[in-house]
Amino acid sequence: MANSIPVETVVDLLQAASTDQEVDVDGLLSEAALPERDAAKIAYEVRRLRATSDHWRRRGRELSALFSSARELAQLRDVDELLGRLVERAHDLMGTDITYLSEFDSGSRELRVRTTLGAISASFPGLRVPPGIGLASQVVEGRRPCWTSKYAAMTDVPHDSGIDAAVRAEGLVSLLGVPLLADDQVLGVLFAANRFEHAFSPEEISLLSAFADHAAVVLQTARLLARAQDSADEARRAYAELTRHVQAVERAGEVHNDLTNLILQGGDAPDVATALGRALRCRVKLLDTGTIDEPLREAVDRSRQSGRCVPVGDGGFVVATVAGPTPLVALLLEQGEVTFGPVELRTAERAAQITALLNLKQEAMIEAEKRVRGDLLADLLSTSPARRADIATRARAQGIRLGELRSVVVVCVPSERRRDAILALRQIGGLVGGHAEHVVALTSDTDPRTASTHVHQVVSRAIQVPVLAVGAGVAHDLRAEVDTASACLRILPSLGLDDAAVTTDEYLPYTALFGPGEARVNAYVRRVIGPVLDWDAEHSAKLLPTLAAYLSNRMSTVGAARALHLHKNTVLQRMERVTQLLGEDWQEPDHLFRITVAVRLAHLTDRP
Repeated sequence: MANSIPVETVVDLLQAASTDQEVDVDGLLSEAALPERDAAKIAYEVRRLRATSDHWRRRGRELSALFSSARELAQLRDVDELLGRLVERAHDLMGTDITYLSEFDSGSRELRVRTTLGAISASFPGLRVPPGIGLASQVVEGRRPCWTSKYAAMTDVPHDSGIDAAVRAEGLVSLLGVPLLADDQVLGVLFAANRFEHAFSPEEISLLSAFADHAAVVLQTARLLARAQDSADEARRAYAELTRHVQAVERAGEVHNDLTNLILQGGDAPDVATALGRALRCRVKLLDTGTIDEPLREAVDRSRQSGRCVPVGDGGFVVATVAGPTPLVALLLEQGEVTFGPVELRTAERAAQITALLNLKQEAMIEAEKRVRGDLLADLLSTSPARRADIATRARAQGIRLGELRSVVVVCVPSERRRDAILALRQIGGLVGGHAEHVVALTSDTDPRTASTHVHQVVSRAIQVPVLAVGAGVAHDLRAEVDTASACLRILPSLGLDDAAVTTDEYLPYTALFGPGEARVNAYVRRVIGPVLDWDAEHSAKLLPTLAAYLSNRMSTVGAARALHLHKNTVLQRMERVTQLLGEDWQEPDHLFRITVAVRLAHLTDRP
């Protein structure tokens, strides 16, 4: 009869075969008192069953990890996070010291370490492996798993000092690398490495290859998504550009229609700026090229040379409106709702050309009208009967009724701004033109003072420099009134006035003296104080200024010295010389009056 085994022993042996706990199989069998041969056979089978059970448990864990990775692939969101999880699971199942994934760059053919687990060296993450170097290049070029139990002893592949230094810093000895393949294209390499010698088994190579396949799916999907996103972005950009171009063409058409209407209806430069700003949804300024600052002037000069828009400031552009060699004006486009593209800039350049044409047309009309009215004013001021013939009829042809012109204003402005003054005065009506070195305006104001003030305001606002305006009533002799006003203009600066509106009546004594017959004034001055003038001329002295200060300060030597910033004794010495030249009685009332007038007149005539 065969020996029997207790039930408890059988149960213990089955548990020993099915669990991963350590069980003393030989001890259990010795307690059953079995023959040695039978005990050895049972022990062998128990261990075989346990190895099989361990294998399937390990395969279960591997499949579970792979299934988890597959589920995460279906919910791909963050590529780096998913690659990190794959490396982490491979690290746990492989049981190696370090696991890392290197991404392959097909352009440079380099491998760059992207994800690591177990690395201790700071230089290892991000490490780049040059093409043809080490175990990694074997994997890429062969598109198959490659491994070594001792990396330092590999002699069949080229080594790189930088890569070898990184491997030594991590203390790596045995390495296994499997390729990440997609359509026979290498996307990267998944590595498992130990810091001791280890011969990798076929099961380990197969397991790491499975994780590499999942990692390849991740990288390939990420690249396809990126490519799809780039294509979608490019399509959106193309559609947006097409939409913007269509809108730009529509705006250009709108500006073209507006500019055409402006030309037909006789518009001007401000109308062009308004139409352009409305179409381009921006602010457009008209620049006077004579008053802009230096940086903007340089941009206008470049635009004049090229005929194109030139960028200025924060997104703005300037374009010169060129007619012939001289830019008449410039358009400044400030960035608004619409981004300036090629169509918008070409539209602005065409608008600048239209502005130049309108300016030329307006200039031609102004010049023609100015010539006609200037000729009419010259005829009015002429003493020739032939030139004054039918002058009333010619004036009516220009819309001017001479009988309604009640005041004349003579204006003194710098010669270079005279044209601007004439253009500005056209708005007040009447008759305006140049005469000698002045501007003459005939107005319908009945009060010369009102006329002078109005003309002064208009011209000052237009040219922004000091202006002198002298008004007079229009009498039978217009030429005499203009000459009298012109004479008044000459003496106003001597009286300390350089920006004022006055009438000839206010300065009648001066205009009477400085009007026609001015030579008599010079003769009078010579007769009264000629010796003083001669002394100053011969001795380069200053008796006349000293005499003028003496008379202006109530005949006080102290006051004169203070006014001239001289010592009192100097003034006394000069006044003694004056007495010698004019006579001891020069301070008698009648003689003093004539000397005072002569000194004043000499002072006025001596000033410009």
